[in-house]
Amino acid sequence: HKVTDTMTKEIVKQVRADIGPHASPDKIQFTPGLPKTRSGKIMRRILRKIAEGQTDSLGDISTLSDPAVVESLVAGRIE
Repeated sequence: HKVTDTMTKEIVKQVRADIGPHASPDKIQFTPGLPKTRSGKIMRRILRKIAEGQTDSLGDISTLSDPAVVESLVAGRIE
């Protein structure tokens, strides 16, 4: 999916309304899934490193339920 300006504005508006201005996203990226452990916990550490561009130091991703999700996130990362 391609993120349009209209979609970005609508998503930011909704986040601000539901959560508050402090939670407004800087960037929006569509993904087929999130990096989760086999027990279903989201690996926020991996998301943070991908967002910061530290893709060479993601650490051990062998415990993820679907490691291919990480590849998809890295490939679709917005600069």
